[in-house]
Amino acid sequence: MQSFRTELENPIVEQDIIDLERKIKAFREGTIHEEKFRSLRLARGVYGQRQPGVQMVRIKLPFGKITFKQLLRIADVADEYGSGNLHLTTRQDIQIHYVSLDRTPELWAELERDDITLREACGNTVRNVTSSPNAGIDPEEPFDVSPYAHAVFAYFLRNPICQEMGRKIKISFSSSDKDTAYSYIHDLGFIPKLNEKGERGFKVMFAGGLGAQPFLANAVQKFLPEDQLIPYTEAVLRVFDRYGERNNRNKARLKYLVQKLGLDEVIRLVEAEKIANKVKSFKVDITAVPQPVAPVEQAFETVTIADENHYQLWLATNVVPQKQKGFYAVYVKVTVGDIKTDLARAFVAAVRPFIADEIRITQNQGLLLKFVRKEALPSLYVALNNLGFAKAGFGSLADITTCPGTDTCNLGISNSMTLAEVLEEVVYHDFPEFVYHKNLNIKISGCMNSCGQHGLAEIGFHGSSVKADGKVVPAVQVMLGGGTVGNGEGRVAERVIKVPSKRATGVLHYLLNDFKANGNAEENFHQYYDRQGKDHFYQLLKPLADLSNLQAEEFVDWGHEETFATAIGVGECAGVVIDLVATLLLEADEKFGWAKASLHHGAYADAIYHTYAAMVSAAKSLLLDKGVNASTQAGVIKEFDNQYVESGEFNLGQSFADLVFQINKNEPSAEFANAYYTQAEAFLNEIKAKRAVELAN
Repeated sequence: MQSFRTELENPIVEQDIIDLERKIKAFREGTIHEEKFRSLRLARGVYGQRQPGVQMVRIKLPFGKITFKQLLRIADVADEYGSGNLHLTTRQDIQIHYVSLDRTPELWAELERDDITLREACGNTVRNVTSSPNAGIDPEEPFDVSPYAHAVFAYFLRNPICQEMGRKIKISFSSSDKDTAYSYIHDLGFIPKLNEKGERGFKVMFAGGLGAQPFLANAVQKFLPEDQLIPYTEAVLRVFDRYGERNNRNKARLKYLVQKLGLDEVIRLVEAEKIANKVKSFKVDITAVPQPVAPVEQAFETVTIADENHYQLWLATNVVPQKQKGFYAVYVKVTVGDIKTDLARAFVAAVRPFIADEIRITQNQGLLLKFVRKEALPSLYVALNNLGFAKAGFGSLADITTCPGTDTCNLGISNSMTLAEVLEEVVYHDFPEFVYHKNLNIKISGCMNSCGQHGLAEIGFHGSSVKADGKVVPAVQVMLGGGTVGNGEGRVAERVIKVPSKRATGVLHYLLNDFKANGNAEENFHQYYDRQGKDHFYQLLKPLADLSNLQAEEFVDWGHEETFATAIGVGECAGVVIDLVATLLLEADEKFGWAKASLHHGAYADAIYHTYAAMVSAAKSLLLDKGVNASTQAGVIKEFDNQYVESGEFNLGQSFADLVFQINKNEPSAEFANAYYTQAEAFLNEIKAKRAVELAN
């Protein structure tokens, strides 16, 4: 396990992995608090699984881009360290399950050999930056957003301003006004625009989110110039870090900060924070994500297509022309997002002759292949079909998005993956005309937390339960009418009715038959739902909610044989609050050490932020001695003044707020960074002295 220390080329990455290894050892020896360790491993993509003693490892793939070599590397790693399965996620990541905690540093090192990271794939950080998978080839795009998504990923990876926020931040880039990256449910969603001069910029969607309580994002910038993308995002993250909730994680998202302070006030804070930014303008390198090399023009052997009708259906639903003349993109439907490693290797071998060396993972857990020549389509179809990857209906009603549910997730209530497979079969067999329907989708989550994006579906289900005859029955909450409108506008699905899970197939039959019978030819599902009204669908589905006629099999969830019982663990989609005094003081020392190192390297903005964070951690440690547990960094600063400065216990010659908030009143210069560090050093030494006296007594 030590060999990676001498083989990795990037010393920063190497140190990261060594640090994880050391922290695991300290955790095993009992010298690091469990909650502190949890926060650390989550920020390194290591997530506790439902099954005890094993981890899910999430691989961070910016905007879902992956090469042949990287996919093969991940397959090898999944065989060596996991269960031999790759799970594609709605954030364009890949997850590996059933990994031993002690082997995660070694696993990470193996991935880094092909430039694949785990860093900040989980935890209270900037999560994977997503984009429309067809960015760069979309005929309707004003410009390719891929380099901009890459710039945001790279700039904020390991950036001190977003390592220990109250909770996660999600960012997306859509390629066009179709908004296929769902800007309206992101903390920050960017839609590309050209102004009247032809200059590049973005419409900015702000503080959206799904979860158990969905919020639609606010349009806060009609045209943010491209050079302001990074500065604006940095200012937002700084504000969220300082004012965001930290105790109640159910309220620890940007959407709740807006709810608490008001949109105007949050935007004012963002504008005021810009003076402290590392950069005031940032030129994005638009060559950073070059288009892959197209396959050479060649003659292809004649292939035999066994089912011409299916081939034509596949062409109609899974193949689209690129903006690059003469080339086509091919979408691959991956049932429930799972690919066994042997199949992944066979897939790469099968498609390599026909496509460019760049695959994009899609938000509905599929794959996008690029730069396919028209004459190669029959051969590619046959190659995919031989592996079971030529299922028609990508992005249609028959292509259901789902989270892992109770298969592996701590929070899962029901088995969403098996339900998805069952409902897809209903569509294929009973409603084949809907295989062509791209404006009507089904999304399923195993609980209310929307990892399967049920809140933005025309037809959504999330796992739940009901009680009948003194027993617990697996159920689904039916949600209708959500989805994308376009250009930052979206709809949140409404809760209509709850029915036993085994009746979800009946729900789909009722809905589709009613849509066929009563929908107008020119109506999409949104218009049909609005015209009929929520109560129409409640009355339509009400017979399925009747619990007086339950059958024995309805007490058993999909994919299970045993009687259903809810068993929810502790979720880890964000780190928990650490409130031990000793731990906070150790954190302050660690952050102060980072500040010193940043000063030494001339990274003044980073040094300033580490210094700020160290002071806040130290102040919080003393507040906890008085039983004061402020829920935001701003609250810690205010309460320290109330409890210690105004009482005279600390004489700073100024308020603690005045000391700390120098951070957003000064440019990040060498002079200020050194002065701020010196003041903080005196403050930390005084806190340590006070703490030593208290312990001695």
